[in-house]
Amino acid sequence: MQPSTRVAAGRGAPFWAGPLTSVVAATESSVDGLSGVEAHQRLARYGPNQIAAARGHRGWRLLLAQFTSPIMLILIVATVISMVLGDFTDGTIILVIIAASGGLGFWQEHSAGQAVDALLARVRVQVEVRRDGREVSVPAENVVVGDVVVLRAGNIVPADCRVITSHALLVDEAALTGEPFPVDKLPDPVPADTPPTERHCALFAGTHVASGTGTAIVVQTGAATEFAAVAAELADRDVTTGFERGMTAFGLLLVRAMAVLVTLIFIVNLVLHRPLVESLLFSLALAVGLTPQLLPAIVAVSLSAGARRMADERVIVKRLDAIEDFGAMRVLCTDKTGTLTDGAIRLDGAYDLDGRPDDDVLRLARLNAALQHGFPNPLDQAILADAAPGRPEQRLDEVPYDFARKRLSVLTTDAGAAVLITKGAVDTVLDVCGTARVGAETRPLASALPELQSRFEQMSAAGYRVLAVAIRAMPGHTTVTVADETDMTVVGLLAFHDRPKPGAAEAVADLAALGISVRMVTGDNRLAAAQVAGQVGLTGPVLTGAEIDRLSDADLDAQVARTNVFAEVEPLHKQRLVTALRADGTTVGFLGDGINDAAALHTADVGISVDTAVDVAKQSAAIVLLDKDLAVVADGVRLGRQTFANTLKYVRVTTSANFGNMLSMAAAAAFLPFLPLLPRQILLLNFLTDIPGTTIATDTVDPEQVRRPRAWNIASIRTFMLVFGVLSSVFDIATFLVLRWGFHAPAAFFRTGWFVESAATELVVMLVLRTSRPFFRSRPGWALLASSGIVAAIVLALPYTPLAGPLGLTPLTAAVLVVLGLLTAGYVAANEIAKRWFSNDTAASG
Repeated sequence: MQPSTRVAAGRGAPFWAGPLTSVVAATESSVDGLSGVEAHQRLARYGPNQIAAARGHRGWRLLLAQFTSPIMLILIVATVISMVLGDFTDGTIILVIIAASGGLGFWQEHSAGQAVDALLARVRVQVEVRRDGREVSVPAENVVVGDVVVLRAGNIVPADCRVITSHALLVDEAALTGEPFPVDKLPDPVPADTPPTERHCALFAGTHVASGTGTAIVVQTGAATEFAAVAAELADRDVTTGFERGMTAFGLLLVRAMAVLVTLIFIVNLVLHRPLVESLLFSLALAVGLTPQLLPAIVAVSLSAGARRMADERVIVKRLDAIEDFGAMRVLCTDKTGTLTDGAIRLDGAYDLDGRPDDDVLRLARLNAALQHGFPNPLDQAILADAAPGRPEQRLDEVPYDFARKRLSVLTTDAGAAVLITKGAVDTVLDVCGTARVGAETRPLASALPELQSRFEQMSAAGYRVLAVAIRAMPGHTTVTVADETDMTVVGLLAFHDRPKPGAAEAVADLAALGISVRMVTGDNRLAAAQVAGQVGLTGPVLTGAEIDRLSDADLDAQVARTNVFAEVEPLHKQRLVTALRADGTTVGFLGDGINDAAALHTADVGISVDTAVDVAKQSAAIVLLDKDLAVVADGVRLGRQTFANTLKYVRVTTSANFGNMLSMAAAAAFLPFLPLLPRQILLLNFLTDIPGTTIATDTVDPEQVRRPRAWNIASIRTFMLVFGVLSSVFDIATFLVLRWGFHAPAAFFRTGWFVESAATELVVMLVLRTSRPFFRSRPGWALLASSGIVAAIVLALPYTPLAGPLGLTPLTAAVLVVLGLLTAGYVAANEIAKRWFSNDTAASG
């Protein structure tokens, strides 16, 4: 990681205090940045600009993690003690099985991690830096101390920096300070004891540019940044996702069941005066047997395989546990432009206040669009789309667009005189106007306002997005501030059209069929929003930002449940809407790509952005779409639900089978004169039957399993485990009775028969319980079917191989094999009957 030493501004002062020259000198750089060679050397020397350490799939740490659970450590220690006491062969076999199981888990998780890294590289956030005297784009993690970063609206701040230049630079620091409003950034130093919210010359990692432009020199990266300390504090607060909470609850369920049964079996063995070490090993092996030992690996493989399939459908998953939230999503909030509409915004006309086309209004709008340096946006691009090259005007200054003012002002020379040209939302432009240009005369705004408002409403109701253009002569001025946006003259209107996207209505209906309600959230006026919403199938009243401000939290919670369209909203409105929608436990997704979407993306259960989004939106999202299309979201949701369904298949089936085995062992241990299975046989059985589970990610999923949102339901999993676990025990005990009373089997013969029967029933139950349909009407994935067949063949062959002796197995007679086959067939039939009243889907509810 990067060095933790903090760059000082001289004599121990922090980097926001003291002259800029001292900070530049301390970084051994210049205001023109580093050379490419020096930057590469610093990156190699100090490591990437990352707060967290590299992923856990990097080598020996992950390998070691496969063997460090408390139960596994106790089993290893007990096995070593057994070897020291003379049982060297048995101990060696147990350790070999443990090593094989851990190695399989390591390989699976390592491969899954590499696959995820490849996906994340496709949506990596880039940063503009000055190297070798020019601007170049580099991944955020490759930024080093001494780099000079070029910042524009929407850019993330990749590290802690000192401002070099600032032009109306406003930075949103909510991620760090919690303050909702952007703050001005200027190069001038501040005292060392200035609180974080007032360090105007300092930029901090994790924040983003709301508007304006600037440059800054990097002084602290990675773990040395202020944001790293905040991230560490948040990590200590145990903030977990729905998937993690489900896994934790599932783990606690297993621990409770294991503690009761293992303790009971250990006591029974001691009461029967069986050897202490042998009894301990047997109990510990059962504990491992109940635990789905490969669950972490299988979950990682399942999620990463799902992420790869989703990538094929143009959906990149940045955080694997978001797949569960994606599948559990019941409400999707989305912006309008580019999602429900084409996104190809077209300027349909520039009009004077009488509604006639006006070339001068168009000329002024083009000057404003061409000379602004804040950030490129579709409206300005539409204004300039068909503009013929003309005489360049001089840009004097600018007040960049921000989401509070909703307007952009540029001070320029027009015919040799300084003039301020403002363009923006009609109401906010009119707020700073005192007069209106109607025809050849300028009159008080009040006299023109009724007709202007009527025309604006007519254009909006027709589906146009309408902006106003205003001017103010400012002779002798070369700079401008927000305070200068006053006493202006509104001169005309701009009408933009963005048609509903073909297939948008079908996509909304498709999501509804998946149990997902779509809500439009847009900054556009309510009339234009309602017109587009109606065309894509979103009906009902429109709730505006002003109306949201007047509602209490309780009233808003009630209102959002029956509202599909939200218009004229600002960033804090979006965040508040998401919070209200989540208030009753609903899983909410938010799709956005703008600067003003960052807060809502953070607040949503699953933030969704697009590859073309501004940096802060793309960084805030857990899911990134390579195509901004609701149809892509629907495809991704289906794949997410398939992934989660396959994960739950392994969890439900394996735990019920393992629980059943433990019940059977408890019963058998109490009545048999010998251990029903040796510890090494229990571990080998668990290892072999887990192998098909590693292919579960590729299993086919029945259509009905993806028709509705899915989430963890521990109570249902517990019921499933008990019902089908007890059913498994019934057939285990039947096997026990047949072997002892029917065939008078001695110890080795009995253990071999039970070993074969247990493996067979675990293999077939996965194929039966993976679907709520009759098993022969649901085709399993070829990998699951093939691996189950291979393992079955291995289990049947083992008693006849040279490994039989060391494993404590002995050949079975044909009669025993036939009886075991009949018992397995009966077990399949019993599970099919049980499924009729216990739906396979009840273990995952929404």
